[in-house]
Amino acid sequence: MTQVIPGESEGIESTLRRFKREVSKAGIFPDMKKHRHFETPIEKRKRKAIAKRKQRRRRS
Repeated sequence: MTQVIPGESEGIESTLRRFKREVSKAGIFPDMKKHRHFETPIEKRKRKAIAKRKQRRRRS
């Protein structure tokens, strides 16, 4: 869990910016998007196959 404690003279904008940076560093957004809805086994296989194809293209 990411936690940011605001400083005494720190504004809300800079605190929010720091929080967003910490969240992106922790990799929470991709994980959140992945768990947003249920994925059937067929959808999972399709997604993995597409990722594999993309990876092969990048290597060549």
